[in-house]
Amino acid sequence: MANTINTGKSERGWFQIYKPTQGYWTRLGTAIGVGILILWGAAWLFSRLEVYRSTTYGQYIQVGASIAWILIFGYLLYWFVGKKPETVDFLIAVEGEMKKVNWSTWPEVVGATKVVILFTILTSIMLFVVDTVFMLFFSTIGVLKATGMGDIIKSLFG
Repeated sequence: MANTINTGKSERGWFQIYKPTQGYWTRLGTAIGVGILILWGAAWLFSRLEVYRSTTYGQYIQVGASIAWILIFGYLLYWFVGKKPETVDFLIAVEGEMKKVNWSTWPEVVGATKVVILFTILTSIMLFVVDTVFMLFFSTIGVLKATGMGDIIKSLFG
C-alpha cells in the first residue's frame, strides 16, 4: 500500500466540471450566450481576413485564424463556466437568487404598461404646453422670431 498524503483537495480530472449538479440552467444560458458571441467573433475575424484571400495561403489563414479564435475562446468559456470555482459559485448563487424572485403576473404587467403609456402621453402634452408658452413669451418680448405653431397660436389670441 502506497503512502499518500491527503491535502483536503479533491482531485478533479481535465474534463470534470466543478459542482456539476448545481447551477445547470444558469451555466447553460451563459454558455449559449457567450458561445454565440464567440461564433460571431469568428465570423467577424473571417470577414476581416478577406484581404488575404488572394494570397497563396489566404484561405488557410482565414479558416485557421477563425478556428483558433473558436478554440481559444471556447476553452476560456469552458474554464470560466465549468472549472473556475469563483465563477461557478457566482453562477450557482445567481440561479439560487433567481428562484426567490417574485415574478409579476400578466394583469400586473398590463396594468403597469398602461400607467407608463398614460404618464408618457401626459408628460408630452405638458411639455408641449410649456414649450408653447415659452415660445409665445419669448416671441412677444422680441427675443425669438416664432414660426410654425407659435405663430398660429399667437394669431388666435392676438
